[in-house]
Amino acid sequence: MCNFKKILKVILIVLAVAAACAGIYLVVKKFIDKKNADADSEENYVSCSCVDA
Repeated sequence: MCNFKKILKVILIVLAVAAACAGIYLVVKKFIDKKNADADSEENYVSCSCVDA
């Protein structure tokens, strides 16, 4: 029974680390997406009349 508890602790630690990594990834991805959305605003676009069709 003691070995089972040790194995369970190791599994739970691995799951906790994986959940923390996933949380950090989501926060960073959300921050980068928001930063890219600000960079793609309409005021940064330059009109080009060379593509008149």
